Amino acid sequence: MRKPRNKGINAERPSLFSPDPESCLAKTWKDREGNLLPGRSVYEHCLIVGAVARELIAGFPPPLRDTLFPAGSALLAACHDIGKLSPTFYLRLFFALKQPLTAAQLSLLTALGLEHHATAVRDHELRWSGHAGVSAVALQAITHNSHLSTIVGQHHGCRATGILGATAVTEDFGGETWQQARERLVAALQKEFGAAWPEALSPGQRLLLAGLTSVADWIGSGPCFDDPALNWRGALAGALVNAGQIPLQCVPDLAFGDIFHDADGTPYQPNEAQRQLFEAVTGPGVYVLEAPMGMGKTEAALYAAYKMLATGEARGIYFALPTQLTSDKIYARFVDYLHSILMPDSPHQQALRLHGKAHLHQEMGEEGKPGGSWFASRKRGLLAPFAVGTLDQALMAAMNVKHGFVRTFGLAGKVVVLDEIHSYEAYTGTIVQKLVDVLRDLHCTIIILSATLTQSRRNRLLNANDSDKETQAYPLISAQPIHSAGVVMHPLTPPPSRQVALRYASEIAALDEALMRAEQGQQVLWIENSVSGAQDIYSRLAARCREMGLECGLLHSRFTLRDRDHNETRWVALYGKNGWPTRTTAGRVLIGTQVLEQSIDIDADFLISRFAPTDMLMQRLGRLWRHEHTPRPQNARCEAWILAPDLASAIANPYAAFQASALVYAPYVLCRSLEVWRERETVAIPADIRLMLEAMYAEREEQGAMSRWKQELFDGKKSHPVRKGVRELEQRARLTLSGDAQTLPESDAQTRYSEQETRSFLLLTSVRYDERAKTTRLTLRGGDELHLPWSRSQLDEATWRKHSLQLEKECVALRKYQLPAGEETGIWQRGLQHVFYPGNSREQEQEAPDVMVAIIDASGDLRGVNGEFCSTAYRYRYRDDTGLQVTKKE
Repeated sequence: MRKPRNKGINAERPSLFSPDPESCLAKTWKDREGNLLPGRSVYEHCLIVGAVARELIAGFPPPLRDTLFPAGSALLAACHDIGKLSPTFYLRLFFALKQPLTAAQLSLLTALGLEHHATAVRDHELRWSGHAGVSAVALQAITHNSHLSTIVGQHHGCRATGILGATAVTEDFGGETWQQARERLVAALQKEFGAAWPEALSPGQRLLLAGLTSVADWIGSGPCFDDPALNWRGALAGALVNAGQIPLQCVPDLAFGDIFHDADGTPYQPNEAQRQLFEAVTGPGVYVLEAPMGMGKTEAALYAAYKMLATGEARGIYFALPTQLTSDKIYARFVDYLHSILMPDSPHQQALRLHGKAHLHQEMGEEGKPGGSWFASRKRGLLAPFAVGTLDQALMAAMNVKHGFVRTFGLAGKVVVLDEIHSYEAYTGTIVQKLVDVLRDLHCTIIILSATLTQSRRNRLLNANDSDKETQAYPLISAQPIHSAGVVMHPLTPPPSRQVALRYASEIAALDEALMRAEQGQQVLWIENSVSGAQDIYSRLAARCREMGLECGLLHSRFTLRDRDHNETRWVALYGKNGWPTRTTAGRVLIGTQVLEQSIDIDADFLISRFAPTDMLMQRLGRLWRHEHTPRPQNARCEAWILAPDLASAIANPYAAFQASALVYAPYVLCRSLEVWRERETVAIPADIRLMLEAMYAEREEQGAMSRWKQELFDGKKSHPVRKGVRELEQRARLTLSGDAQTLPESDAQTRYSEQETRSFLLLTSVRYDERAKTTRLTLRGGDELHLPWSRSQLDEATWRKHSLQLEKECVALRKYQLPAGEETGIWQRGLQHVFYPGNSREQEQEAPDVMVAIIDASGDLRGVNGEFCSTAYRYRYRDDTGLQVTKKE
């Protein structure tokens, strides 16, 4: 249904610069013929965004809605664009519409001291962050509330800059006349949405309302509202559905066995930890489940999450894990869980996958689901009601990252599961602490899962006093509901401990033992601390395994994504429950890095591990004799061999004793751990987990060499510029959290502190240019050919996306300092620039991607597109079984 235009707008030639909210334009739009036309007025656009915000708030369950959103929240969102009532913004629209200058407009340009072209106006406006800056200054003058002005001023993702010292009546903003118009606009919006302004906002609520404002603006600026001749109120419901904002439809009164069952539908019975956590979760708050590996912590968290959804105290779930591999492995289980708890016709049964390479797993047709294409942007992924991904995606909700508050809004009121929380060092741990505080403020139900959490770390997460909450109980549930003043602890019955025999061995002896055990039919697991270390062990075992008819595999991060996915799928299946039917028919040796120690359900008969900190070693032991009913050879015994130096030599010179491991883990932490482990010939899992962790991490004064290594842990290694101390890491992390610091683009946000930046090789077997056809022909390792036209318009977007996915799977990451210095740059002007985007996002500026093309020959050696790499230091090889190998030249 069409309606007449606002009276203030002349259909022939709109009055672009009259300070009238009902006639001044907020935007332009394109009709079906591609003509650029005047769009909605500022007043109407603000009404639309305020109405969308009101509907978004209404979509929260009542207990959350009433607590999180104070009166005036929708009004604040509506006021986000009052700064579009400013001369420079309207001059920009005028130039965009390419209409002849009127005398009044010429006078306005002259009064502002600007040249008569669009670039001059744009550059002038950028001095104060454009119309967002004007919105901030104008609302500050009206409300005298700096928090509200900051929220509207950052609705484009960053805090408005260049406005310090500016007033709402400055001539650049139109003086008194235009500020009076903005005041009239605000008064009209108050009449529509209520006169009250949000008051006494907590830090979390300020982030929440900033996110609400941005999301409402994104939806309210969508194509449903483009044509100003259409009734926008009739388009409101459809726009919200297109953005995936649909109420949840949860099946009520499900028991544990209704949700979790075997392939035949036989229900599982909950264990004590799963029952107790379900009962302990009584509302939004922080809940910590400490339990050994293999006790069903994932199911415990999901069962409690169902309770919160079914009672209307949560509006979704985000399941955060440490790595892409661990999140991918749990994804299918999470989707099965959704099928069990949601109504059959619910549109939310396909969870979103959120991590840096999630787009490589996207199924065709997902864009057509409610919110499908809308959620595809990384900024918006957490707005989906259900998602599984890496912790990094959630951490940016607490960081000063562009549109980070959109992630905060996406998480508000949800169940947020933080799995393997023990595995984060000082830098990431500081951000995790801030995230938990923000989520608590936003009435999330935060469920923290860990097998190896220290008491001090747990108490910090709970904001509890260490001396009040010391306990040796393990397993343990700690509950801190928002409605409760303190922390309630629920000790659990410890499961029967399994005794793991320990032996400290040399590398040579371990190699022989691994072969002997595999020959007996055992599944051997060997975990190294570095990729090069794992490759070295594999190279020494693989040939001998082939001679003996044994399988030997290698898992680490330096495979192409295609090879890594294949290897991980195969070996996790062989060492997991799916491998039980054929497990005892052949012995195997699997070698890998830390990727094998977290959240992967694999079960080894015999473990060999390079020495690592206590919590890491405990995680590795959790892959040994993991399940009671796993079939094993009769001669197998629960035993782990540790490759470790003697304690005296380690303390005297840890860099020599631990070698490469001392570059991965702090020498002080390694030495403290070695003190605890060297005393033992057996470890009882889980009985010894708490005792050994606390013994290793207990604070104490040090003397002699240990004093030096402790100081290095906190202050860094002065002679080693990339070895940062705990204090500096925590300080760097706090800088990323500060709202006073510069807002970081998402691509520059560090959620983990990396001492070395990485870049990727794109591995191809040939590159040929067809100058006549203006096409680049790429041959992939498998023999497939891609023809990339130099002009983007030659292929549709779906085909470019398909090519992008194919090529990203042929990339392998490497530290930048190990890469060659020279490369062929011409290839990026011949088609490849259309495939790779920074962060794989079309929303970001297209610039040279962080990828280097490498040609791989039949022997596996790598070279540049036009010949040898310009590297005097390293030689590069890639093989399907070992991945990328980088060796120093002699």
